[in-house]
Amino acid sequence: MHLFPSIVYFVLCLGYFYFPVLFSQATHRFLHEMNAWTSFHSVPPLSWDVAVKFLMARKFDVVRAIELFHSYRETRQREGIVRLNPLQEPLLSELLSGKFTVLSVRAPTGASIAIFTAKLHHPARKNSREVQHTVLQALFYLLDRTVESVDTQRNGLVFIYDMGGSQYSNFELELSKKILSLLRGAFPARLKKVLIVSPPVWFRVPYSIISLLLKEKLRERVHMVSMNELLEHLPPQCLPESLGGLLPWDPGSWNCLLLPARAGKPDPLDDVVLVLAEGQRGSVHKPGAGSMTLSELKEHTNSLGRRGIYEEYEMIRNEKPEGTFSAAMAVVNRDRNRYGDVPCLDQTRVKLKRVNWNDRSDYINASFMDGYLQKNMYIGTQGPMENTFQDFWQMVWEQNVLVIVMTTRVEEGGHRKCGQYWPLSPESAVLYGGVTVANKAAENHQHYRKTSLEISTRQGRERRQISHLQFLSWPDFGVPTSAAALISFRDAVKKEQRRLVNDLGNQWKVPAGGPPIVVHCSAGIGRTGTFCTLDICLSQIEDVGALNIQQTVRRMRKQRALSIQTPEQYYFCHMAILEHFGS
Repeated sequence: MHLFPSIVYFVLCLGYFYFPVLFSQATHRFLHEMNAWTSFHSVPPLSWDVAVKFLMARKFDVVRAIELFHSYRETRQREGIVRLNPLQEPLLSELLSGKFTVLSVRAPTGASIAIFTAKLHHPARKNSREVQHTVLQALFYLLDRTVESVDTQRNGLVFIYDMGGSQYSNFELELSKKILSLLRGAFPARLKKVLIVSPPVWFRVPYSIISLLLKEKLRERVHMVSMNELLEHLPPQCLPESLGGLLPWDPGSWNCLLLPARAGKPDPLDDVVLVLAEGQRGSVHKPGAGSMTLSELKEHTNSLGRRGIYEEYEMIRNEKPEGTFSAAMAVVNRDRNRYGDVPCLDQTRVKLKRVNWNDRSDYINASFMDGYLQKNMYIGTQGPMENTFQDFWQMVWEQNVLVIVMTTRVEEGGHRKCGQYWPLSPESAVLYGGVTVANKAAENHQHYRKTSLEISTRQGRERRQISHLQFLSWPDFGVPTSAAALISFRDAVKKEQRRLVNDLGNQWKVPAGGPPIVVHCSAGIGRTGTFCTLDICLSQIEDVGALNIQQTVRRMRKQRALSIQTPEQYYFCHMAILEHFGS
């Protein structure tokens, strides 16, 4: 009779003593992985407090906490939010405007309450981009201050979008999307609830405006409410009287409490954001120190010989891979890797839009890779497998891909190298998840096959034309005996990309070179890395008359780890360029 209460008591006691152990283990693991990464970049290590902040936001799931950290870092880098001084203009005026504020009181659950007051936002008064930037600076500063609180880390954040008394001119869709996206997936705080107060008719009808702003899982937490309905969610003593446009807002009455008397300590993450931003600016493959003209490349290659070039490659291969592989190595994602020893970096991996927020369906073994003078020119990826066909085509759709480059056959030497992920027969179509792929035509060339594909969503409302180019003259083992066929294939790829970008006309603006080109072989590092290296180095020579193969491969491996898989491939890049230019 008394056994059940005893068991419950035992379980509770076990949890009481065991949770601190799990807490400590998760924090140590997070710091171990992240500080290996910061050490590589020669920036200060992350502190225990920073680790706990990101782990609390993801319920101590280390993989998701690391993903959140990089999402946060990338957002700050993209928006230029570094070295914030709240006592300097224009940030000071923005903070005191009260446009975005965090209240000094909390919800009954302990959650912090953040408010964005739409009627105080006047994007037309100044340069819209500058205003957006300053609003986001204020948002980061206030939320960073708020999330220093353990209570906020534990209990999360309630976000109130106060549209009371606002006009259409106060509303800015892009800014609203950025704010809500930041709160949802790029800031270390749990977003508990979004309350849109007193939305005007133009906002409520059609309701699809919410769909533009929010993803499905977040929409479940969104409530459009009147002032009276708001009180069902939060008691009046938690809220300012001006909420809902009822009374004039007293600028600065809340935010003054969060302003320091003088400039405080710098954000400990500033160095991480700054150093990596500088590194990214230099990663567009301009040939730097050690670059060579064609005659110098010939002299260098002849001087070292095949053996010396192999040794040069071994030096590169022995360098420790940069970054972390947490998502690729997570148990839930292991069957999405064709080869267990070819993971992709967390820092450059392509993230799919999540179909289900509770499912880690954003993973695909694919990496953004810079090209010559263009960031993210390529997506290097493994040959799709049957269980990743849907992921592959989702990525192609979401990244607006126009050209797919395949440098392997489906089978070689009796071994399966890649799945048959597109319909082979002309006028046939296959549905992969939410994307339908139709084969419109195929052309056989001497060294490659070009297939014209049409892809569309399940609803069929939008259709896109893409080209699939498969190189067929790469031998089963080793490298091509001649560079001519591969370089001719490279020219065909670039021609297709230009044609399809031109066909888009005004639908495509930046970058001028178009969306990423998907390049894959079997593992996505050997032939893929060789093709991209040749494209980059040939572009360097064509543009500035000099190239740097070693630097190109090093930079590439920082984005797609292990790229250029063998010394033969590295040597081939040297000889192919010399052969092409007749040196």
